Amino acid sequence: MNSLSISRFPPLSYPCGEAVNMLCTNLSFSGENVKTVMITSCHASEGKSYLSLNIMRTMAKLGRRVAMVDCDLRRSSIIEHYGIRFSGGGEAMGLSHLLAGMTDEDSVIYETDIPGAYLVPAGRNVNNSLPLLNSSRFQALMRSLAERFDYVIVDAPPIGMVIDAAQIAKYCDGTLLVVGYNSVRRQELIDAKEQIDQTGCPILGTVINMTEYDGYLSRKYAYKSYYSHYGHYQKKGERKDGRPSRKR
Repeated sequence: MNSLSISRFPPLSYPCGEAVNMLCTNLSFSGENVKTVMITSCHASEGKSYLSLNIMRTMAKLGRRVAMVDCDLRRSSIIEHYGIRFSGGGEAMGLSHLLAGMTDEDSVIYETDIPGAYLVPAGRNVNNSLPLLNSSRFQALMRSLAERFDYVIVDAPPIGMVIDAAQIAKYCDGTLLVVGYNSVRRQELIDAKEQIDQTGCPILGTVINMTEYDGYLSRKYAYKSYYSHYGHYQKKGERKDGRPSRKR
């Protein structure tokens, strides 16, 4: 199997690491049928790729075999931003090469230098990625990865910008929506939810990003750059603190 190393992947601070641990734990309790999880957002630069990579790393450290698929075929920056180095020479094959029929599945799955973690890079950028994502090859890849790995994390483009994420969601068991704090309007979230709902892929929750919390004992963590809080849906009859509301 091909291999790669990630040279610029800084460790998480303690509170941020605990938040990602909580997120991974919540995902593991989503049900045995939830193996393929799409990560998306409303806008670019809300941290979805960073979250995808950290979920991959954290789950691998917990003993899971995890594959991450970079599905941002139009403008992926993961290789450059995180200093990914491929073993061997020549052009590294990726998802776009596979979907275009230029290579086979085993050639695009790379074992990383994180034990238990594997990556399918985006490959060559393409202007019109929707026909590739709509192909039988993509469906076959997603089905095969779900059989070979414990979890498949899919880093999708922002659903509020291109239609690709809605197409990808059709082949996923659930979606996590990354939301930049005070950077997304309510209507944008409603539109994103409706678009995902139309695919039949359930929204598992949200990750509020780029916010500052303080006070560990009150479940408030300090993050100036990245992840903060795993969102959940409030049950009917509960207050925001999770306690039953009083009937009047």
